[in-house]
Amino acid sequence: MPERSYQEEVKQLRLGSGEYFEGEGILAVTKALLQSGVSYVGGYQGAPVSALVDVLGDASDLLEELGVHLDTCANEAGAAAMLSASVNYPIRGAVTFKSVVGTNVASDALSNLCSAGVVGGALIVVGEDYGEGSSIIQERSHAFAMKSQFWLFDPRPELGCIVDQVERAFELSEASNTPVMMELRIRACHMTGRFLARDNVRPKWSKKDLIETPIFNKDRISLPPATYVQERHKIDVRWPAALKYLTENKINEFVEGDISDIGLILQGGMYNHVVAALRALGLADSSGNSRIPMLVLNCVYPLVPDEVVNFSKERKSVLVIEEGQPNFIEQQIKALLSDAEVKTRVNGKNMLPEAGEYVGAVLMDGLAKFLSRGRSSMIYGQEATKKVQQIEKSRQQALEILGGPLPNRPPGFCTGCPERPVFSAIKLVQEQVGPVHVSADIGCHSFATLEPFKVGNTILGYGLGLASSSGLSSMLKNPVVSIMGDGGFWHQGLTTGIANHVFNHDEGVLVILKNGYASATGHQHIPSTGTNSRDQMSGMAIENALKGVGVKWVKTVGSYRIGAMVNVLKEAIQSRGKGLRVIIAEGECMLARQRREKPKQAEKLKQGERVVRTRYGVDEATCTGDHSCIRLSGCPTLTVKQSSDPLRTAPVAHVTNGCVGCGNCGEVAHAAVLCPSFYRADIVQNPTALDRFMDRVRRRVIGLFLGRERAVA
Repeated sequence: MPERSYQEEVKQLRLGSGEYFEGEGILAVTKALLQSGVSYVGGYQGAPVSALVDVLGDASDLLEELGVHLDTCANEAGAAAMLSASVNYPIRGAVTFKSVVGTNVASDALSNLCSAGVVGGALIVVGEDYGEGSSIIQERSHAFAMKSQFWLFDPRPELGCIVDQVERAFELSEASNTPVMMELRIRACHMTGRFLARDNVRPKWSKKDLIETPIFNKDRISLPPATYVQERHKIDVRWPAALKYLTENKINEFVEGDISDIGLILQGGMYNHVVAALRALGLADSSGNSRIPMLVLNCVYPLVPDEVVNFSKERKSVLVIEEGQPNFIEQQIKALLSDAEVKTRVNGKNMLPEAGEYVGAVLMDGLAKFLSRGRSSMIYGQEATKKVQQIEKSRQQALEILGGPLPNRPPGFCTGCPERPVFSAIKLVQEQVGPVHVSADIGCHSFATLEPFKVGNTILGYGLGLASSSGLSSMLKNPVVSIMGDGGFWHQGLTTGIANHVFNHDEGVLVILKNGYASATGHQHIPSTGTNSRDQMSGMAIENALKGVGVKWVKTVGSYRIGAMVNVLKEAIQSRGKGLRVIIAEGECMLARQRREKPKQAEKLKQGERVVRTRYGVDEATCTGDHSCIRLSGCPTLTVKQSSDPLRTAPVAHVTNGCVGCGNCGEVAHAAVLCPSFYRADIVQNPTALDRFMDRVRRRVIGLFLGRERAVA
């Protein structure tokens, strides 16, 4: 069950010419694909572009009508390899995944695809997950475009522009026989807007209109001697064809301004940020009209030399606004102007930070520096500097009112997450066997490396937790404990770390957190969900896959059974000489479970049926005030409050109403032999006659015991 359903939104995918589409950026991209006559789409879930495949999954009826094939791929390499369909056949295809980590995984397929070239339009839509809202390492897709020679679009964040650039990307791909990558930032994916739709285009070749004769062309096989010819073809044919298309179709945009002796050259994706910063400095109006001329690069690779030279040659200086590092665009612009003997001064990272997200405050500061040093005779740059100083002064005053910066709040597990008790168990087992090195992995479980658990010494990649332990496992007293989610297992964990360990007879302990979904990206289906995105049975099980590659020691434990988990972990750590020991911690993602169960419960209540909700609490009289339960559990609903006993000054543990009844707090207290202060309460709504009778009996029995206690006192 995906994080959300797009059943209502996908109705807009049927809109035709002259009608307006309203919605999020990633939905607009989906509509653009259908308007472009795409024949096939594939992808691997990853924020912020996960919704593209989710939307198309909810639009299965429309895809069937158009004959569009949709695949939810096992990883990004599988998605990129789908584009081979466009190498020999004039069919359009699109794939999507998260960058830059997804592009790393897909790079082998992309390299071969770019070498061979394509005859059908091939588009890669990546989520350029960079900046403070990112969940990954801070790198850029730009380097891949330069390395493999595919074209890179970074469209201005406006729905109409994004949709147009998707359609132009297919045309550019076909005109230059080269794949095109479109990078969309987080805000572009989730921004809302409207655009004038066009009719969907049924592809000429699809699963409804079959290709009768396979095509073989030896010149499109990526093997020598063809690869030597392909490299020359990239430079001699494809590159000039791309520049010709970009120029004739005006992919990049020129924005006029009255301060004409300076200018800004910026990535298209940065446009909204830059205009907002200019507006704050009084250099743009509420409609986005800028006083400073701009060259907006909707295509950041390749650059069109004539456009850069013509924009720059009449200006004293330009500022290149390029988020991230290295400064590829700035370096290339300097080289182009030098070759053309243009004396315009090029500024960039000397005015703006070398690395990090270019938020409003950063851009305002950089623009103020540029205006002060840009040698413009048409504006007094110190005015911008004064405005930046005024804003900074106001910010400092706000901080003083707040009493200083707010405390950092690290990300953590959701309430009731089945992965939390596993890390409680790892902390507890170390009290018995000594410290262990934990090789962590990508996924929700990576939050365990932060407070309060601080479990996880390294993270090397998705599904690579076990593989990254190989070099160290033979050098430690205790074996390395590696972590892997079931998403990472199917992504590449099975074929890297597990296969390596079995093949090399390496020692190690692997904990597979099986929650049944790609939870962190929106609960997309994976093989261990049991069904695919079309709700067809997958018939794939982690246990069978492990046995298939030769793992002998496999045990499955319920995630919430902390005591049992501690015992199995201890056994696995102490079982040296038995090769790889795998523990499968099984527990469904609580968010997915709640999204499924809450509507059912609401319907039962509406029908007057009996509903039981489980909650946990703390007996104040029993609580010792040690709060070890909070440190070991880490549940956001387990906190402290002032005791109702006026003679007790220390706070007591308290469970808030956000409790989902997972029982982790009580399990931790029992396994760690803490104070027996936790209790379970079943809240019965629409009780039956039996429920009411048993309630009366319980109250009388409890009253009887309370009466005896008072009599003794």
